Amino acid sequence: MSCNHVDFGEDCVCEIVRAIIDAQDQVNGDNCCTTGCEQSIADLLSPATNGANGNNTIPFILYCKGDCDAFVASSVVQRPAGGGGVSFNCITSPIFRAKKFVDDEECCVVLELLQPVNAGGNPVTTGDEVCDFFPGTGTGPIRNLRSTGVCITVDLNCFCGIACLDPTTPLAAA
Repeated sequence: MSCNHVDFGEDCVCEIVRAIIDAQDQVNGDNCCTTGCEQSIADLLSPATNGANGNNTIPFILYCKGDCDAFVASSVVQRPAGGGGVSFNCITSPIFRAKKFVDDEECCVVLELLQPVNAGGNPVTTGDEVCDFFPGTGTGPIRNLRSTGVCITVDLNCFCGIACLDPTTPLAAA
């Protein structure tokens, strides 16, 4: 089947996937994912799943248009250093918390970088891909996310995909 088939228009891939989902729903009923944005939003808002744990964040990963790679953001933060001085530290992460829209009419949003941390609270701070920040060995498995207080402003029109993680409450910024 090609995009030139008379049953499909310019957005043939979208239309074909829509037809696949419709067919699957007819035979499977409600075919929800156990992890994804729809489920994460439902879990965060549900008193049954969120009442006891008090989660306040749906962390997510953005995928860029064009290369489809995950967006790994970096920024620099100033922290107190020994002797009354300051140091500048680079924060890098592919995991974000949405803070607010810059303008209700546009798709510019302020995102906080969340750092994956191991059981000792140590961040995994290097990598070019999402899985680099979630090693199973070496620094130890990731146990939580840490707020950084470091925010960036992005245009959501520059992204073609989003993957939501399960709701959580990030550790306080170090």
